[in-house]
Amino acid sequence: MKSKNQYINREISWLRFNDRVLQESVDPNVPLIERLRFLGIYSNNLDEFFKVRYATVKRIVEAGKKGKSVLGGEVAKDLLEEITKIVIAQQAKSVKILKSIHNELERQNIFIIKETELSEKQREFAKNYFLQTVSPQLMTIILNELTKFPTLKDTAAYLAVKMLIIGDQIAEEKEKRYALIEIPKGINRFIVLPKEGDKNYIIILDDLIRYCLRSIFTMFEYESISAHMIKITRDAELDMDNDLSKSFIEKISSSVEHRKVGDPVRFVYDSSIGEDTLLFLKEKMNIEDTDSVIPGGRYHNRRDYMGFPSLGRHDLMYDKIKPLPVKGFSLEGSLFEQIAKKDYLQYTPYHSFSYVIKFLREAALDPKVKTIKITVYRLASNSQVAASLINAVKNGKQVTVQIELQARFDEQANIEYAEQLQAEGVKLIFGVPGLKVHSKVCVIEREEEEGMKRYGFISTGNFSETTARIYTDYTLFTAHEAILKELNKVFDFFETTYKINKYKHLIVSPHYTKSTFIKLIDKEIAFAERGEEAYIKIKMNSFTSYKMIDKLYEASRAGVKIQLIVRGVCCLIPGVKGMSENIEAISVVDKFLEHPRIFVFGNGGNAKIYISSADWMTRNLDNRVEVGCPIYDENIREELLNTFEISWNDNVKARIFNEAQDNEYRNNSNVAVRSQFAMYDYYLDKA
Repeated sequence: MKSKNQYINREISWLRFNDRVLQESVDPNVPLIERLRFLGIYSNNLDEFFKVRYATVKRIVEAGKKGKSVLGGEVAKDLLEEITKIVIAQQAKSVKILKSIHNELERQNIFIIKETELSEKQREFAKNYFLQTVSPQLMTIILNELTKFPTLKDTAAYLAVKMLIIGDQIAEEKEKRYALIEIPKGINRFIVLPKEGDKNYIIILDDLIRYCLRSIFTMFEYESISAHMIKITRDAELDMDNDLSKSFIEKISSSVEHRKVGDPVRFVYDSSIGEDTLLFLKEKMNIEDTDSVIPGGRYHNRRDYMGFPSLGRHDLMYDKIKPLPVKGFSLEGSLFEQIAKKDYLQYTPYHSFSYVIKFLREAALDPKVKTIKITVYRLASNSQVAASLINAVKNGKQVTVQIELQARFDEQANIEYAEQLQAEGVKLIFGVPGLKVHSKVCVIEREEEEGMKRYGFISTGNFSETTARIYTDYTLFTAHEAILKELNKVFDFFETTYKINKYKHLIVSPHYTKSTFIKLIDKEIAFAERGEEAYIKIKMNSFTSYKMIDKLYEASRAGVKIQLIVRGVCCLIPGVKGMSENIEAISVVDKFLEHPRIFVFGNGGNAKIYISSADWMTRNLDNRVEVGCPIYDENIREELLNTFEISWNDNVKARIFNEAQDNEYRNNSNVAVRSQFAMYDYYLDKA
């Protein structure tokens, strides 16, 4: 097989990843309500893609550049057109999928009905619900007389209303009145109507508003009224203020506020909307040629399907798994005493996240603990992690929190946490100028008889109780003195950024990650060239660094056997003769979001194994503070290799990466392995 390109374009690869999410919504192995929720995840992903990736390419076009070097050989303007073409096709497919799921729901006696299908009893309920719950929260704007079109929020959906006013004119000349109704975010999008017999009925909030249009526009005499959904997506780039008199928190707050009025990049509308209404809106909103204009179905903001009501139908949802204990690691005893004897590995959601909370709770109360240092990227909305840190301060501990205020779309939440922590006396660090801090680490110092001893944990994911239930992530608990001493150096770097530390154990971005991994790959190349066994096994979220791709191509040509598990974007093309024939790559998309990063290098029979917060993307290698940690404990090394193999052997939810990017499922004659289910069984056996 020959390849015309060396790389897959990042944006196109991302759209193919989102298509894998869409595949979940048609997979009969996925319970019906979960399929509907995957449709919501697909839509939510697409919203973020336009805010970030499409907006970035649009900026390149508007700067008058082609951008080929950063876009994998694609010309930016052509890429925008290609993206729009793919998204239109995907959106059309998603509308068909939604319709088929609705049909299947009806076979399960769950009916999602429109405003024209309400029974008399339901009409009464709808009117009362509208008057008491919806009407007080409605924002309605009459557009005709406005000199300036209102700024539409990029997180909101709107009904574009057209009224044909009663008059003597012939139909074409009748006065038209236009209005916008913002769909309230504070109300559940899916309103459960009174049950009739054994049948469940749901009306979408948009349709309930359509049903009550007459009570909204009582002041107008019209002969017809229509309402069609529209939404806009805005550029989510933060434009930072250079005012030296402002604090970093103020600058981020200002940027987040400014994001609300960022340039539009996508306009989605109900394809059945009238041409005159569409033209009116596009002119008033200054929709440009570089914006993606996408005809869609009757409902937008389909991300709301992530919260589709369960209706008590547990048979139509995934069974909830009970998080398991880590073998030999008791939540009842002192974690410090146990970690002092050996390392432990927590793998959520298969394991309970309670170990992280218990570790911090114990540190907060233990009189021997003197200092706690932790990095925070994203927290749960009601965070026990934050509560534990505040508890520690109240008990006289010195608590230092590096909080990343630029964690995309969590900026406001992190600002609020920063202000709360600061008010309680926590010492805050706001990172390094020009770098995001994406590492997930914690180190505490405890005064013991033999002197000060360190304990800590290093993770591949966020310290969030919410994501720990749905993201798969490793967390290593350790008292390894050399590793924790180097973790302290990372915290020193946050405060003394001009001082670049050296590390013997940790792999730290931005100074050492790329160069260290290149050296490890070079070692495998040398083994292969000597005719010895040489292999690399990697699991990560995204792989976009051309430099690292080229290095793996070089290793493949030398005969190194490479296995890649990449959940999302993968710009590498595997299996190409003369370029990458020794590389295989798969993606697993299933019930949980695959989030860990693990790197295994054969090293002549004594494998080097690392977990890390870093994907192989330019931003993680060069523009972020990331921490990779070696695994020295033999039992944990074996456990990580076993979990990698379970994922690698997946032949139910694994899709094969190839140049065609057709998301073909891996089918083979082996016994069926659905890795996430097999993973739970593996830990159940261990426990």
